[in-house]
Amino acid sequence: MSTSTESAPKTLSWKVGGMDCASCATKIRGAVERLPGVGDVRLSVMSETLTLLLDETQTSAATVEKRVNGLGYTTAALAQAPVAKPAAEAGPCCGGHGHDHRGHAPGHAAEPQGGACCAGHAESHGREHHRADPGHDHAGHDHAARKSGKAAGGGEADRGHGLPGHVHEAAPEGARWYRTGKGRLVLVTGALLAAAWIVGAVRHDIAYWAFLVACLIGVAPVAKRAFAAARAGIPFTIEMLMTIAAIGALFIGAAEEAALVVFLFAVGEVLEGVAADRARASIRALGALVPKTAIVEENGIGRQVDAAGLSIGQIVLVRPGDRIPADGEITDGTSGIDESPVTGESVPKTKGVGEPVYAGSVNREAALRIRVEKAAQDNTIARIIRLVEEAQEARAPTERFIDRFSRWYMPAIVGLALAVALVPPLLFAGEWSVWIYRALALLLIGCPCALVISVPAAIAAALSAGARQGLLMKGGVVIETAARTGLVAFDKTGTLTRGRPRVTDIVALGRDGREVLALAAAVEAGSAHPLAEAVLERARADAVAFVPAAEAAALAGQGVTGKVDGRTVFVGAPRHATSRAPFDRGADSAVESLESAGKTVAAVIVDGTLAGLIALRDEPREDAAAAMAELRAMGVRATMLTGDNARTAAAIADALGMEHQAELMPDGKVAALKQLGAGTTVMMVGDGINDAPALAAAGIGIAMGSGTDVALETADGAVLKSRVSDVPALIRLARAAMGNIRANIAIALGLKAVFLVTSVLGYTGLWVAILADTGATVLVTANALRLLRFDAGKPA
Repeated sequence: MSTSTESAPKTLSWKVGGMDCASCATKIRGAVERLPGVGDVRLSVMSETLTLLLDETQTSAATVEKRVNGLGYTTAALAQAPVAKPAAEAGPCCGGHGHDHRGHAPGHAAEPQGGACCAGHAESHGREHHRADPGHDHAGHDHAARKSGKAAGGGEADRGHGLPGHVHEAAPEGARWYRTGKGRLVLVTGALLAAAWIVGAVRHDIAYWAFLVACLIGVAPVAKRAFAAARAGIPFTIEMLMTIAAIGALFIGAAEEAALVVFLFAVGEVLEGVAADRARASIRALGALVPKTAIVEENGIGRQVDAAGLSIGQIVLVRPGDRIPADGEITDGTSGIDESPVTGESVPKTKGVGEPVYAGSVNREAALRIRVEKAAQDNTIARIIRLVEEAQEARAPTERFIDRFSRWYMPAIVGLALAVALVPPLLFAGEWSVWIYRALALLLIGCPCALVISVPAAIAAALSAGARQGLLMKGGVVIETAARTGLVAFDKTGTLTRGRPRVTDIVALGRDGREVLALAAAVEAGSAHPLAEAVLERARADAVAFVPAAEAAALAGQGVTGKVDGRTVFVGAPRHATSRAPFDRGADSAVESLESAGKTVAAVIVDGTLAGLIALRDEPREDAAAAMAELRAMGVRATMLTGDNARTAAAIADALGMEHQAELMPDGKVAALKQLGAGTTVMMVGDGINDAPALAAAGIGIAMGSGTDVALETADGAVLKSRVSDVPALIRLARAAMGNIRANIAIALGLKAVFLVTSVLGYTGLWVAILADTGATVLVTANALRLLRFDAGKPA
């Protein structure tokens, strides 16, 4: 008899609300794997999903949900296993592109002046600064179409989730931290602690009850989840650690210490949840790069369709200013394509028939017809999204110290306390009251108050010191990883360089250099392109007077022309200029020399005669070379990973004295990081959307403060002042913080070791135990506060 299809294992998926860290995923996995009929358990913290194979003849889906809910998380069944795809939220294209899309030299695309496609607004050229809001329809500004932001599983509240504590509810999208269950716990227990301390100055007995209430309110939901995890076969969790510590302190009347432990635990949980939510927002922003709609041409007639539904082989029309909706190949037209969101190329590329284009790139000059070569789920942006998610999950985050330590510390302390309370009276006729008293003193000494505060106090001080100096690190794991950094990989454009080209050379050929600059500026006067702006900025800096050219016109993909004092002037790339004027050997040599230095060259032609050459380059930041020297002095290697061309990359890297790899797509950067990361911790520093996968794949990702939202959200930290010299400063701060943490742990454990022995032997009583525990807390806090005065910018 054939097996019923109903008995075959099924792949089921749930959205798990409140799964904020790797330890959460470990806890859920351990709980559900113990259920019969469950296999192939996969969890994604970034997408908050649980996927598994389930034989429903042994365990029902409802049982799985009950087990997860019991641990303090929400669950909502998904129709099928989630498939990564670009979740573009931008609206349909706007009509009317009635602006002047002037053509320029290759990579010299005109900036649209208005009416751009909703998902392709006119942007800062060369680097992507589009602040994507994945829930906002940019075309019609249809706020009614925005997602409600309800949490998964929000339809039916999980029992106990209204209580403050280690509450894993998925807060409504955009909700402030204080509107979550975790946030309410911090506010309530914090207010009670403050009130108790104030009242304690007058009436100590009233203060005790306030501390008791604060502790009970905080520890009740934590204890509930601790015992639920214990029933699921995971007895020693951080919730159990907090529960035993608080109850132990209450037993001997140390309500103040108990309330403080619960409060600090709640603060840590709030920060953890906020960081996880912000990281997830970066994934949505990546998806918003691809337009929601596309114009498909069939039999010469265009119609607007959903971009996610495009099929391979369809022809799409991409107007000037629009984002390209799919990976494909140009079948008609020539235009400048801004690929900086995808490849990091600092200068737009001119592409024509037969050349490939990438979804998310911006068409700058002329209308294009493109044949779709890849489905939506396989386009470049979709791959970037998958790379970010996979890199986030593949990176093994450092477990929180207390959670790791509690695996043996708390069982040992509890076991020792029980032994002290029971063994002497039972085996050696000891007095019960004496040994119970000593056991309670031991529990108080064993209560990890000083340990709980030692690490977060140092981290908080380091984060505060860093924030004041423009150095942002997203939590203790980032600090620890940064301190171990052995190699720093830099993106080029917008990171080592400013992302804005400037004129570096003016080569006059038969005319005065100022005249060559004036002629070029006159023709470029109406353009917003970065290269044009660089020419105009140089003209203003040199006080060169010019009058905007008459009859200015663009030649798509070639350059721009105009009339200046009755003379016809053309400014464009040398390969297009040679058909308008002869280049002698000296001119050819000059062009070759400038391009070998990684510079973009524009030729200035006047009435069929070559008047001169203008070279432009995106120069390194002023402090880049000094920063590389600082890293070398710290024993840290530096390399450059860029999507730019090899000649430009080599010129910049050689000037800074660093290694480099060029012409890398986002997945190429990820592959390079994996290779570089063998045997050492790699820090990646970048600023663009194309850097997001690399920032996530590296041991630690740092974004430049002037970079895109996606880079800042995907990264583990940021240098907010956009100074390259802040990268070694951040490493110095992280190393100082880890040294402080090691000292704090030594103080806390050292004092506990001494007083554990004296308490068991009866040399110290409860009041000494309280003093020792409080003293250790004061010492580690004072030591941590020293970090507030640390100057990260000063080399050791």
